[in-house]
Amino acid sequence: MHLMIVDDHPLFREALASAVRLAFPAAAVEEADGIDSACAALTRLRSVDLTLLDLTMRGVNGFDGLIAIRTRFPRIPILVVSGLDDPRIVREALSHGASGFVPKAAGKAVLTRAITDVLNGAIFVPEGMGAQEGEPPPRGSKPPIAERIAELTPQQVRVLLMIRQGKLNKQIAHELGVGDSTVKAHVSEILRKLGVISRTQIVIETANLDYDHILSESSTN
Repeated sequence: MHLMIVDDHPLFREALASAVRLAFPAAAVEEADGIDSACAALTRLRSVDLTLLDLTMRGVNGFDGLIAIRTRFPRIPILVVSGLDDPRIVREALSHGASGFVPKAAGKAVLTRAITDVLNGAIFVPEGMGAQEGEPPPRGSKPPIAERIAELTPQQVRVLLMIRQGKLNKQIAHELGVGDSTVKAHVSEILRKLGVISRTQIVIETANLDYDHILSESSTN
């Protein structure tokens, strides 16, 4: 078993790695302190079976880190291990490609079961943390935003995440090492696939990728 822990808190990474090794003594455990370093390691390592990912890290907005890893490495399941435990955040994480969700306050037994279930192809959510029964689906005729984002290529996802950060085309082109015309082409395709007509609408349509928006909606329902 080969696992990757992605968290920007060294003490928590160490504690999580110890818990994993205690439950699975033969496991090989890799560590990364951010999304970029995780993607670099996953590109280099071909044998990772599972990624354990914290959602709230420096420089990461909402579910952007989850989407970035899921898009680039779709065959590696992701188990979210997070201090956020609102049921709507759990549901959104699953809709954007997570294979399971474990709150950081959970015990070792829950973590062990979650890892085992996800590696066996199941979806793991602790009792009481799933979507509420009878919860109505999102309004509107468009497919859910998670389905529309899933149609984007990995490079288009990178451009989307930079748009959400407020970066201009020239800044995006510089970071990706491509020409302005290439970025414009990606933006046009993103607009088409998301079914919007402006960069502002991209931000609005992807608002549910941000925890504050989700929690504020929960408090008003």
